[in-house]
Amino acid sequence: MDALPVMHVSNGDENLYPNYLGSYSKGLSHNEFGEVDPAVYRQYLRAITSEDPDQIERIPLAEGRPLTNPQAGLAVDAVGPPSNAMTIPPAPRMDSPELSAEAVELYWMALCRDVPFTRFADDRLVAAAADDLSRMSDYRAAKRDGRVDPDFVFRGDTPGDHAGPFISQFFYQPVQFGTYRTEQRQDTVAPNRDYATTFETYVRLQNGWNRSLAASERDQANRRYLATPRDLAHWVHYDAGPTPAQAFINAALIMHYAGTPTDAGNPYVDSKTQLGFSTFGIPHLLSLVTEVANRALRAAWFQKWYVHRRLRPEAFCSRVHNRITGRREYEFLDREVLDSDAVDRVFSKFGSYLLPQAFPEGSPTHPSYAAGHATASGACATILKAWHEETAIMPNPVQANDSGTELVPYTGTDADRLTVGGELNKLAANVGVGRNMAGVHWRSDFVQSAKLGESLAIELLREQKSWFNERHRFSVTRFDGTTVTI
Repeated sequence: MDALPVMHVSNGDENLYPNYLGSYSKGLSHNEFGEVDPAVYRQYLRAITSEDPDQIERIPLAEGRPLTNPQAGLAVDAVGPPSNAMTIPPAPRMDSPELSAEAVELYWMALCRDVPFTRFADDRLVAAAADDLSRMSDYRAAKRDGRVDPDFVFRGDTPGDHAGPFISQFFYQPVQFGTYRTEQRQDTVAPNRDYATTFETYVRLQNGWNRSLAASERDQANRRYLATPRDLAHWVHYDAGPTPAQAFINAALIMHYAGTPTDAGNPYVDSKTQLGFSTFGIPHLLSLVTEVANRALRAAWFQKWYVHRRLRPEAFCSRVHNRITGRREYEFLDREVLDSDAVDRVFSKFGSYLLPQAFPEGSPTHPSYAAGHATASGACATILKAWHEETAIMPNPVQANDSGTELVPYTGTDADRLTVGGELNKLAANVGVGRNMAGVHWRSDFVQSAKLGESLAIELLREQKSWFNERHRFSVTRFDGTTVTI
């Protein structure tokens, strides 16, 4: 029996608010309030939904910054699930307390960009963020006894996310690639340098001004380990491609050279006469990681352009600015974001209620939901968890010092309980949440997109199971804590 077609359902924002105020429109023409020209939006919408390459090519762009790959979600692979074969739930509506809470979290992330992760537990600004987020009626993140704990602020909420340092061990361990050994230090960007905090700049960016980071704004002489949210945002700005497969290729190599145990279902784990190589060895694993990452991006791109067309946080927060300053009424906005301590602090620091961006260009030129980084990270983490013994302990954990100049031992009470599976979950969260810390994605983008990538990876492993002569099985702990065996 053929599988029933998947139903893709959006939150309805595109038709709920006048002049497409609840939808993604970056790159098109906007007025002085940051509102898209409705006629231009309708032309763009007709072109996208037509799936006609010629119509898509004729979408009118205000300043010429290209839209990012609208046709990717229509690609068909010879194997594996089609890009439209899986779905994600509708995103929180623009008028919902859930979206209010997500916006408040993003304002706090922007305010806390330069607080070292090692100081989160005792930093006053992070404590204020925890208090404010605890007051949100629908903040869907990790809590302890009903409140947001400063130790949990901004973390993911999957097994392992709450243990050990904020940053995964796979971002700190050196990477061996043949005869090359790389310490995971990155170039840096200056603290307290944020963008799109004036409305004139914001509107121009919405129109497609491609203001990129100048070479002079990146310090390549003083490289450091990931130590602050700004560091993490910088990493996800420039990861190779950019594709989050980079972090997971590194993780695969770290585990390979460290001799991390493979899953008991690997056909060569107990063999006395054979080793895995092209099948069930490191070449097989590395090809799977890159393959599943690109497939995940295509699945995310279908959701972005052909289902949800969700607005980016920078656009929502422009509505907040217009409402509080009295430039527009926007009665649909939930009171919780308007009354947040974070919003007032952003205004005091920057002189506007806009969401300060870590990237000069603001968000990319594609809709927010699903998130590409988060979908690919969920898929890659799932492959690596299926391949390895997830309960294996990560020895001698480390973290960056406050300045990121050195790695120091992590000596928390849970230092002997950091597992391979938990640190892979945390790595996926770091990559997904890093985009939130930059101001370009929502928490629900990360949470639901990681699950989408996870489902795609599991389906890919199932489909490929019959390809191999070896008797094998994969077992993986999903992000919700349940286990699936393939």
